[in-house]
This record gives sequence, C-alpha cells and structure tokens, in this order.
Amino acid sequence: MKTTLTSLCLALFATAAFAVEEQPRNCADRDAVLKRLSGNYGETRQSVGIGANNSLVEVFASDKTGTWTITVTMPDGMTCLIASGQAYEKLIHDKLLQPGDDA
Repeated sequence: MKTTLTSLCLALFATAAFAVEEQPRNCADRDAVLKRLSGNYGETRQSVGIGANNSLVEVFASDKTGTWTITVTMPDGMTCLIASGQAYEKLIHDKLLQPGDDA
C-alpha cells in the first residue's frame, strides 16, 4: 500500500509541479496545513516520499471519514495541496492488475 501510494504521489507531483507554482493560494506554512488536515478532517499521514527538488510528498487520510489529501512540502516549509477526495481505503498486500484481469 505504501509503495503504491508513494508511487502515485510521485507521479502526481511530476505532473502537478507546474500547477503548484501557478496556484500559490493552495499553499501555506506546513504547520498550518497539518493542523487543518488533522483538526478539520481527522486526517493523518499514511505515506511519504521524496520528490523533485527535495520536496516532501505525503498522503494524508482519515479511516473514519474516508477523506484524503496529497500534499507537497518544499524545502522552505511551504506546503501545497495537490489533490484531495473521498472514499479512501487502506489496501493491504494489494496486487496490481495484469492485462486481461477484471477490475
């Protein structure tokens, strides 16, 4: 699960890096972002990885509400929201589908 989410985060970061630069209104100090994710949504960190330019890519989620958020924190401490959604599900030992497998 962690490997899958980290890979997803890194792929999203690679395609979303330019969107982060274009939309600074989705960014704030790391402590403020974490406080909001925890306090408002009950999300905790589920996975982490290092992205381009030594950025920290993280997935936060709540097992109770099902909400999830992907963030990128730059070395200067600025944290930006990359994506968020609902229906988070923790997968344990999930195997990737092969061509021809039913989803």
